[in-house]
Amino acid sequence: MNSLLTDNSNRASWPGAVELPPEAKLTFLSHSANYPDKPYRVDTVETHMAWVFLTDRHAYKMKKPVRYDLLDFRSASARRHFCEEEVRLNRRLAPSVYLGVVELTLDRRGHLVLGGDGPAVDWLVKMRRLPEASMLDYRLQHASAGAAEMHAIAVRLAAFYRSLPPQRIDGLVYRTRIALHLIACQRELTVAGAPLPAERVNRLCHHLRLLLQHLAPLFDLRAAEGKIVEGHGDLRPEHICLDSDISIIDCLEFSRALRTVDRADELAFLALEIERGGAPQLATMLLRAYRLLSGDRPRAALTQFYQCYRALVRATLALRHLHEERYRYSPQWAAKACAYLRLAECHARMPHPSASINLRKSSHRPID
Repeated sequence: MNSLLTDNSNRASWPGAVELPPEAKLTFLSHSANYPDKPYRVDTVETHMAWVFLTDRHAYKMKKPVRYDLLDFRSASARRHFCEEEVRLNRRLAPSVYLGVVELTLDRRGHLVLGGDGPAVDWLVKMRRLPEASMLDYRLQHASAGAAEMHAIAVRLAAFYRSLPPQRIDGLVYRTRIALHLIACQRELTVAGAPLPAERVNRLCHHLRLLLQHLAPLFDLRAAEGKIVEGHGDLRPEHICLDSDISIIDCLEFSRALRTVDRADELAFLALEIERGGAPQLATMLLRAYRLLSGDRPRAALTQFYQCYRALVRATLALRHLHEERYRYSPQWAAKACAYLRLAECHARMPHPSASINLRKSSHRPID
């Protein structure tokens, strides 16, 4: 599929995009008779930013008209743009999964049509539906992933990172971005009424800031060597399909800044999530396989920093669910945040080889 949208010659006779209330679109998309292949049933999954409609063979994702700190999907044009970006970016790691962008339209009687040639009311990302039993999180849960799967993922990621041009970013700028993110996480995790012990959070954040300054030569060297890339941004087991051809889905299409990361950061994050899934030995295998296959060998101290940092970020994201009415009284998200805090503390206690950091004299500058 060369283009993301099909050009309909009749479209010129119709007015521009029409805004309809979400309820009308949700009702339409929940009925199987409204899909071209007439599936047996349609299951709906709601996330922070989208509704996903699962048919027998496909998944259709429609973005919510919401605004958060780093995204704004309130306008139809923004939702169209980010649907196109989602397909473009995710085809890098899952070309056979992302099939294109489908328009939700109105016909001349004012009825909704999926993929019609009338005026658009919204846009959906169309994907091939992946088998649940092939996803890495499922395989971890059922103890059916092993060294072979870790090697296959490492092969896929090593090739992916080799294909990406380095992002030229100053080491100080990169470290400052991390430092500011740490400050934001600390603020959210220690706000009055937060369920995490503020003393533990403050101690951990203080440790990470000291470590960020101590390891500045390593961060600066990674930036200078071109190890910062426009990667995936959210590399987790639930996004990895272990079919014969590894597919990795759901990159952060809405923020180039968040997906511009150190390769070591992405690998450390994935290893952390595999560890959280109950398979720390597989996490170690993945990191080892990636180092051997890619020739990219970040210091252990750097990997440990990233894992501690990412665990803290995930704790923050878990607690954000408590701001939504439907999750406010659920113990699930507070428990998840506590589990991530324990993981962060575990990696913070790991000895890092600070005495062995013997780089050539670095011109790095400290963060003010």
